[in-house]
Amino acid sequence: MTTAALDTPTSMTRRRSPRPRLSAAQSWGLILIAPYVLVFLIFVLYPVCYGLWLARHPQTYEHLFADPIFGRAVLNTLAFLILGINFKMLVALALSGFFVQARPWIKWLSVLFILPWAVPSIPTILSIRFMLNPEWGIVNQVIFRLTGEDGPNWLNDPTLALSLAILVHIWKSLPFWTLILIAGRLAIPGDLYESASVDGATGLQKFRHITWPSLQTLYLTCTILSMIWTLGDFNSVYLLTGGGPADLTQVLATLGIRYLRLDQVDLSMAAIVVALPFVLPLVYFMMKRLSK
Repeated sequence: MTTAALDTPTSMTRRRSPRPRLSAAQSWGLILIAPYVLVFLIFVLYPVCYGLWLARHPQTYEHLFADPIFGRAVLNTLAFLILGINFKMLVALALSGFFVQARPWIKWLSVLFILPWAVPSIPTILSIRFMLNPEWGIVNQVIFRLTGEDGPNWLNDPTLALSLAILVHIWKSLPFWTLILIAGRLAIPGDLYESASVDGATGLQKFRHITWPSLQTLYLTCTILSMIWTLGDFNSVYLLTGGGPADLTQVLATLGIRYLRLDQVDLSMAAIVVALPFVLPLVYFMMKRLSK
């Protein structure tokens, strides 16, 4: 049989079949998603790549590590992560057990409790800064009327100023994490607590054997998320202390602004890049936990 005989119309059609075309729905999908992809490339991917390009020189990191303010900023950031977050999550866990009670006055109190998180950061944190003013702030005025002595200069002491910044951060974000843990508590079946009450279990035993095993994964996930978000928390320090006094309350989130003011763009970008070793392990650990 010859080759021409093998080239039947059917085989020719199979070999020369046109490529499948996009359907109308697929075409509209590509058209609608194109603006989001463009925005991501322009406002996310390009700034990140450009910042990494500016901080590419090893000499930049040598200058950054030699700056004593950078070392102090790392210690302040660790204080935020270790002290502030753990204290905040423990308080949120305790408050979630309080607000989950079905009492009318607790519902009204929960509305007031959520206000610090719902109100924008700029007016609230600046109001606290004005209240702590050593000359005309309401806090020192109350201290003077009660004791007859002048109050301390709250934001002029580095340790006290950093402690107040951590407290402001806790006060601002505490309602959010409390609501998350309240939702976790409400998802626990009430039959478990009723059976434990019949067996004579105390409140501490109920928490140990029912509440905590049910909230353990959620609590750990919230803690990791809080660490990631706290590393980028700019408002608590910048609006309250401005990094002062003498740049001793700077954290990694505000250190870049200090270098930008000094017209040191490469150091500003490097200060952001060095925060990645803190962020990436947390992101990896959180995604690994969630994938299970």
